[in-house]
Amino acid sequence: MQRIVLFLLTNLAIMLVLSVTLSILMSVFGIDRQGLGGLLMLAFVFGFGGAFISLLMSKWMAKRSVGAYVIEQPQNNTEKWLLDTVKRYSDKAGIGMPEVALYQSPDMNAFATGANKNNALVAVSTGLLENMSQTEAEAVIGHEISHVANGDMVTLTLVQGVMNTFVIFLARLIAGVIDNATRGNNNQGGGLGGIAYFAVVFVLEMILGVLASIVVAWFSRKREFRADIGALEKLKHSQESQLEGSMMAFGINNKSKFISLFASHPPLDVRIKALRDSQ
Repeated sequence: MQRIVLFLLTNLAIMLVLSVTLSILMSVFGIDRQGLGGLLMLAFVFGFGGAFISLLMSKWMAKRSVGAYVIEQPQNNTEKWLLDTVKRYSDKAGIGMPEVALYQSPDMNAFATGANKNNALVAVSTGLLENMSQTEAEAVIGHEISHVANGDMVTLTLVQGVMNTFVIFLARLIAGVIDNATRGNNNQGGGLGGIAYFAVVFVLEMILGVLASIVVAWFSRKREFRADIGALEKLKHSQESQLEGSMMAFGINNKSKFISLFASHPPLDVRIKALRDSQ
Protein backbone atom coordinates (compact mmCIF):
# COMPACT_ATOMS: atom_id res chain seq x y z
CA MET A 1 0.00 0.00 0.00
CA GLN A 2 2.84 2.42 0.85
CA ARG A 3 4.43 1.83 -2.55
CA ILE A 4 1.12 2.60 -4.31
CA VAL A 5 0.61 5.77 -2.27
CA LEU A 6 4.12 7.02 -3.04
CA PHE A 7 3.60 6.28 -6.72
CA LEU A 8 0.30 8.21 -6.79
CA LEU A 9 1.81 11.17 -4.91
CA THR A 10 4.66 11.31 -7.44
CA ASN A 11 2.20 11.43 -10.33
CA LEU A 12 0.13 14.10 -8.59
CA ALA A 13 3.25 16.24 -8.18
CA ILE A 14 4.13 15.88 -11.87
CA MET A 15 0.60 16.83 -12.94
CA LEU A 16 0.67 19.85 -10.62
CA VAL A 17 3.94 21.11 -12.11
CA LEU A 18 2.63 20.67 -15.65
CA SER A 19 -0.64 22.38 -14.78
CA VAL A 20 1.05 25.38 -13.15
CA THR A 21 3.55 25.72 -16.02
CA LEU A 22 0.81 25.59 -18.63
CA SER A 23 -1.25 28.15 -16.72
CA ILE A 24 1.73 30.52 -16.64
CA LEU A 25 2.24 30.13 -20.38
CA MET A 26 -1.45 30.77 -21.02
CA SER A 27 -1.14 34.03 -19.11
CA VAL A 28 2.09 35.03 -20.87
CA PHE A 29 0.66 34.38 -24.34
CA GLY A 30 -2.70 35.93 -23.46
CA ILE A 31 -4.72 32.77 -24.04
CA ASP A 32 -7.95 33.04 -22.09
CA ARG A 33 -10.25 30.18 -21.15
CA GLN A 34 -12.21 30.48 -24.38
CA GLY A 35 -9.15 30.55 -26.65
CA LEU A 36 -9.70 26.97 -27.80
CA GLY A 37 -7.26 27.08 -30.69
CA GLY A 38 -4.36 28.30 -28.58
CA LEU A 39 -5.31 25.99 -25.74
CA LEU A 40 -5.36 22.98 -28.05
CA MET A 41 -1.93 23.92 -29.40
CA LEU A 42 -0.43 24.16 -25.91
CA ALA A 43 -2.15 20.95 -24.87
CA PHE A 44 -0.61 19.22 -27.86
CA VAL A 45 2.88 20.55 -27.08
CA PHE A 46 2.67 19.67 -23.40
CA GLY A 47 0.92 16.36 -23.99
CA PHE A 48 3.42 14.99 -26.47
CA GLY A 49 6.33 16.76 -24.78
CA GLY A 50 5.56 15.07 -21.48
CA ALA A 51 5.16 11.68 -23.14
CA PHE A 52 8.48 11.91 -24.98
CA ILE A 53 10.32 13.21 -21.93
CA SER A 54 9.06 10.14 -20.08
CA LEU A 55 10.26 7.95 -22.94
CA LEU A 56 13.73 9.52 -22.91
CA MET A 57 13.93 8.95 -19.16
CA SER A 58 12.57 5.42 -19.32
CA LYS A 59 15.90 3.57 -19.15
CA TRP A 60 17.15 5.67 -16.25
CA MET A 61 13.84 5.34 -14.41
CA ALA A 62 13.74 1.60 -15.01
CA LYS A 63 17.19 0.99 -13.57
CA ARG A 64 16.49 3.22 -10.58
CA SER A 65 13.08 1.69 -9.89
CA VAL A 66 14.25 -1.90 -9.59
CA GLY A 67 17.86 -1.30 -8.56
CA ALA A 68 19.19 -2.98 -11.70
CA TYR A 69 22.85 -3.01 -12.60
CA VAL A 70 24.04 -3.09 -16.19
CA ILE A 71 26.32 -5.99 -17.08
CA GLU A 72 29.43 -4.43 -18.60
CA GLN A 73 31.72 -7.43 -18.18
CA PRO A 74 30.12 -10.77 -17.23
CA GLN A 75 31.19 -11.96 -13.79
CA ASN A 76 30.01 -15.55 -14.19
CA ASN A 77 28.68 -18.03 -16.73
CA THR A 78 25.07 -16.99 -16.15
CA GLU A 79 25.77 -13.36 -16.98
CA LYS A 80 27.80 -14.40 -20.01
CA TRP A 81 24.95 -16.61 -21.22
CA LEU A 82 22.49 -13.75 -20.73
CA LEU A 83 24.63 -11.31 -22.74
CA ASP A 84 25.17 -13.85 -25.50
CA THR A 85 21.45 -14.66 -25.66
CA VAL A 86 20.38 -11.02 -25.88
CA LYS A 87 23.06 -10.44 -28.51
CA ARG A 88 21.86 -13.40 -30.59
CA TYR A 89 18.21 -12.32 -30.48
CA SER A 90 18.98 -8.66 -31.17
CA ASP A 91 21.15 -9.60 -34.16
CA LYS A 92 18.34 -11.81 -35.46
CA ALA A 93 15.88 -8.93 -35.03
CA GLY A 94 18.21 -6.50 -36.79
CA ILE A 95 18.57 -4.05 -33.89
CA GLY A 96 21.52 -2.71 -31.94
CA MET A 97 22.69 -4.55 -28.86
CA PRO A 98 20.58 -3.37 -25.89
CA GLU A 99 21.98 -2.70 -22.47
CA VAL A 100 21.49 -5.85 -20.40
CA ALA A 101 20.73 -5.47 -16.71
CA LEU A 102 20.03 -7.74 -13.77
CA TYR A 103 18.01 -6.89 -10.68
CA GLN A 104 17.56 -8.80 -7.45
CA SER A 105 14.04 -10.19 -7.11
CA PRO A 106 12.60 -13.65 -6.36
CA ASP A 107 9.86 -13.33 -8.96
CA MET A 108 10.44 -14.45 -12.54
CA ASN A 109 10.17 -11.29 -14.58
CA ALA A 110 11.74 -9.26 -17.36
CA PHE A 111 11.06 -6.03 -19.22
CA ALA A 112 12.43 -3.95 -22.06
CA THR A 113 12.35 -0.20 -22.47
CA GLY A 114 14.14 2.64 -24.24
CA ALA A 115 13.52 5.48 -26.65
CA ASN A 116 15.38 3.89 -29.55
CA LYS A 117 15.40 0.31 -30.82
CA ASN A 118 19.17 0.59 -31.21
CA ASN A 119 19.67 1.96 -27.70
CA ALA A 120 17.30 -0.03 -25.52
CA LEU A 121 17.46 -1.81 -22.17
CA VAL A 122 16.55 -5.39 -21.37
CA ALA A 123 16.34 -6.11 -17.65
CA VAL A 124 15.96 -9.60 -16.18
CA SER A 125 15.27 -10.61 -12.59
CA THR A 126 17.52 -13.02 -10.74
CA GLY A 127 14.43 -15.09 -9.99
CA LEU A 128 13.86 -15.70 -13.69
CA LEU A 129 17.39 -16.93 -14.27
CA GLU A 130 17.34 -19.10 -11.15
CA ASN A 131 13.98 -20.76 -11.73
CA MET A 132 13.65 -21.08 -15.49
CA SER A 133 15.46 -23.37 -17.83
CA GLN A 134 17.57 -21.71 -20.50
CA THR A 135 14.95 -22.58 -23.13
CA GLU A 136 12.19 -20.92 -21.11
CA ALA A 137 14.35 -17.90 -20.31
CA GLU A 138 15.19 -17.53 -24.01
CA ALA A 139 11.48 -17.41 -24.82
CA VAL A 140 11.03 -14.52 -22.39
CA ILE A 141 14.09 -12.70 -23.72
CA GLY A 142 12.85 -13.18 -27.28
CA HIS A 143 9.49 -11.75 -26.22
CA GLU A 144 11.15 -8.62 -24.84
CA ILE A 145 13.46 -8.18 -27.83
CA SER A 146 10.39 -8.34 -30.09
CA HIS A 147 8.95 -5.34 -28.23
CA VAL A 148 12.14 -3.40 -28.92
CA ALA A 149 12.31 -4.45 -32.57
CA ASN A 150 8.66 -3.55 -33.15
CA GLY A 151 9.14 -0.09 -31.65
CA ASP A 152 6.39 -0.73 -29.12
CA MET A 153 7.71 1.87 -26.67
CA VAL A 154 7.55 4.63 -29.29
CA THR A 155 4.07 3.50 -30.37
CA LEU A 156 2.83 3.58 -26.79
CA THR A 157 4.43 6.99 -26.33
CA LEU A 158 2.47 8.35 -29.30
CA VAL A 159 -0.74 6.93 -27.86
CA GLN A 160 0.13 8.42 -24.48
CA GLY A 161 0.82 11.77 -26.13
CA VAL A 162 -2.64 11.79 -27.72
CA MET A 163 -4.22 10.89 -24.38
CA ASN A 164 -2.21 13.57 -22.56
CA THR A 165 -3.34 16.17 -25.10
CA PHE A 166 -6.99 15.33 -24.54
CA VAL A 167 -6.53 15.29 -20.76
CA ILE A 168 -4.99 18.77 -20.69
CA PHE A 169 -7.44 20.21 -23.22
CA LEU A 170 -10.62 18.66 -21.84
CA ALA A 171 -9.77 19.50 -18.22
CA ARG A 172 -9.56 23.20 -19.05
CA LEU A 173 -12.51 23.08 -21.42
CA ILE A 174 -14.76 21.51 -18.77
CA ALA A 175 -13.46 23.93 -16.13
CA GLY A 176 -14.30 26.81 -18.47
CA VAL A 177 -17.85 25.49 -18.92
CA ILE A 178 -18.25 25.24 -15.14
CA ASP A 179 -16.88 28.76 -14.77
CA ASN A 180 -19.37 30.18 -17.29
CA ALA A 181 -22.27 28.23 -15.78
CA THR A 182 -21.61 29.65 -12.32
CA ARG A 183 -21.38 33.26 -13.47
CA GLY A 184 -24.27 35.65 -13.08
CA ASN A 185 -25.99 37.55 -15.86
CA ASN A 186 -23.71 39.69 -18.03
CA ASN A 187 -20.73 37.85 -16.55
CA GLN A 188 -21.05 39.82 -13.31
CA GLY A 189 -20.51 37.97 -10.06
CA GLY A 190 -20.09 34.27 -9.45
CA GLY A 191 -17.88 32.06 -11.52
CA LEU A 192 -14.68 30.37 -10.56
CA GLY A 193 -11.96 32.57 -9.20
CA GLY A 194 -8.37 32.11 -10.28
CA ILE A 195 -7.41 29.63 -7.55
CA ALA A 196 -10.75 27.81 -7.71
CA TYR A 197 -10.48 27.48 -11.48
CA PHE A 198 -7.04 25.93 -11.36
CA ALA A 199 -8.10 23.66 -8.50
CA VAL A 200 -10.95 22.36 -10.67
CA VAL A 201 -8.53 21.90 -13.57
CA PHE A 202 -6.16 19.96 -11.33
CA VAL A 203 -8.90 17.59 -10.12
CA LEU A 204 -10.19 17.07 -13.66
CA GLU A 205 -6.68 16.30 -14.90
CA MET A 206 -6.32 13.66 -12.19
CA ILE A 207 -9.63 12.01 -13.11
CA LEU A 208 -9.10 12.19 -16.87
CA GLY A 209 -5.49 11.08 -16.43
CA VAL A 210 -6.63 7.89 -14.72
CA LEU A 211 -9.11 7.20 -17.53
CA ALA A 212 -6.41 7.90 -20.13
CA SER A 213 -4.08 5.45 -18.39
CA ILE A 214 -6.73 2.75 -18.71
CA VAL A 215 -6.98 3.41 -22.46
CA VAL A 216 -3.19 3.28 -22.92
CA ALA A 217 -2.95 0.10 -20.87
CA TRP A 218 -5.74 -1.49 -22.93
CA PHE A 219 -3.84 -0.66 -26.12
CA SER A 220 -0.66 -2.14 -24.65
CA ARG A 221 -2.44 -5.38 -23.74
CA LYS A 222 -3.39 -5.82 -27.37
CA ARG A 223 0.31 -6.00 -28.27
CA GLU A 224 1.19 -8.64 -25.72
CA PHE A 225 -0.06 -11.92 -27.26
CA ARG A 226 3.32 -12.99 -28.59
CA ALA A 227 5.15 -14.62 -25.71
CA ASP A 228 6.23 -18.22 -25.76
CA ILE A 229 3.56 -20.53 -24.31
CA GLY A 230 6.07 -22.63 -22.42
CA ALA A 231 7.57 -19.59 -20.69
CA LEU A 232 4.13 -18.27 -19.82
CA GLU A 233 3.13 -21.59 -18.28
CA LYS A 234 6.25 -21.42 -16.15
CA LEU A 235 5.50 -17.86 -15.13
CA LYS A 236 2.13 -18.95 -13.73
CA HIS A 237 3.96 -20.60 -10.86
CA SER A 238 6.25 -17.69 -10.05
CA GLN A 239 6.04 -15.47 -6.99
CA GLU A 240 4.17 -12.19 -6.95
CA SER A 241 5.86 -9.50 -9.03
CA GLN A 242 8.13 -7.11 -7.13
CA LEU A 243 8.09 -4.39 -9.79
CA GLU A 244 6.83 -1.10 -8.42
CA GLY A 245 4.73 1.78 -9.66
CA SER A 246 4.98 2.57 -13.35
CA MET A 247 7.50 -0.24 -13.93
CA MET A 248 4.79 -2.79 -13.05
CA ALA A 249 3.24 -2.07 -16.44
CA PHE A 250 6.43 -3.10 -18.26
CA GLY A 251 6.92 -6.47 -16.60
CA ILE A 252 5.88 -9.59 -18.50
CA ASN A 253 4.51 -11.15 -15.31
CA ASN A 254 1.81 -9.01 -13.70
CA LYS A 255 -0.55 -10.93 -11.43
CA SER A 256 -2.13 -8.06 -9.49
CA LYS A 257 -5.92 -8.11 -9.76
CA PHE A 258 -6.19 -4.68 -8.13
CA ILE A 259 -4.64 -2.91 -11.11
CA SER A 260 -6.09 -5.10 -13.85
CA LEU A 261 -7.61 -2.11 -15.63
CA PHE A 262 -4.22 -0.40 -15.67
CA ALA A 263 -2.21 -3.50 -16.57
CA SER A 264 -0.37 -3.18 -19.88
CA HIS A 265 -0.09 -6.98 -20.02
CA PRO A 266 -3.14 -9.28 -20.10
CA PRO A 267 -3.34 -12.08 -17.48
CA LEU A 268 -1.13 -15.09 -18.19
CA ASP A 269 -4.05 -17.52 -18.54
CA VAL A 270 -5.69 -15.23 -21.10
CA ARG A 271 -2.46 -14.92 -23.06
CA ILE A 272 -1.85 -18.66 -23.12
CA LYS A 273 -5.41 -19.38 -24.29
CA ALA A 274 -5.20 -16.71 -27.02
CA LEU A 275 -1.90 -18.06 -28.27
CA ARG A 276 -3.20 -21.61 -28.33
CA ASP A 277 -6.38 -20.56 -30.11
CA SER A 278 -4.35 -18.79 -32.79
CA GLN A 279 -2.30 -21.86 -33.62
